[in-house]
Amino acid sequence: MAAVLDSVRAFFAHNTFTVDQENPGDVVARENLLDRAMGPNRRRKSSEALRRGRVPAEGLALVARDADGHVIGTVRLWNVEAGVDRDGSAVPAVLLGPLAVDGAQEGKGIGGALMRAAIAEAKKRGHGAILLVGDAPYYERFGFFADKARHLVMPGPFERDRFLGLELKAGWLEGAVGLLTPSGRKLARPSLRKAA
Repeated sequence: MAAVLDSVRAFFAHNTFTVDQENPGDVVARENLLDRAMGPNRRRKSSEALRRGRVPAEGLALVARDADGHVIGTVRLWNVEAGVDRDGSAVPAVLLGPLAVDGAQEGKGIGGALMRAAIAEAKKRGHGAILLVGDAPYYERFGFFADKARHLVMPGPFERDRFLGLELKAGWLEGAVGLLTPSGRKLARPSLRKAA
């Protein structure tokens, strides 16, 4: 039912936004949006431990822009290892988050458009599964369910019923068990040269 309501709202809303790849010029706008949407404690979440010091998965940092090109929504996905499989091999996946939409733009289908674009791009790039921590009633419409992540744990406190998974390849998370760990590229640290 929620998916139907989203579709109706999006149909009647003026879709004056586009979903695009994030670019370096979006950093300040994205961070300000996340601060407003997520509040001052956003950097203390368990999922932040998996993102800290890393860059998003290749091609999986997306923004929504209004007609004037301003960032009004954001979603990013991060490379992680979703525990290990029955043979003890790491299970590659991507962790979605955070997803945020400017409060003045809510109800226009922007979050849903970002989710659909992120899922489609992750699938196109060959990823096997997406994990996230979020409200099940919202994310279930996109195919995310707690049972897909039931044998996995986050690195820190998390609410079990909010830890959700979506398999992009059938059976990808079957048998996966253990702790999520970061596996993406590390953020390049600028080198500091000493003055002569």
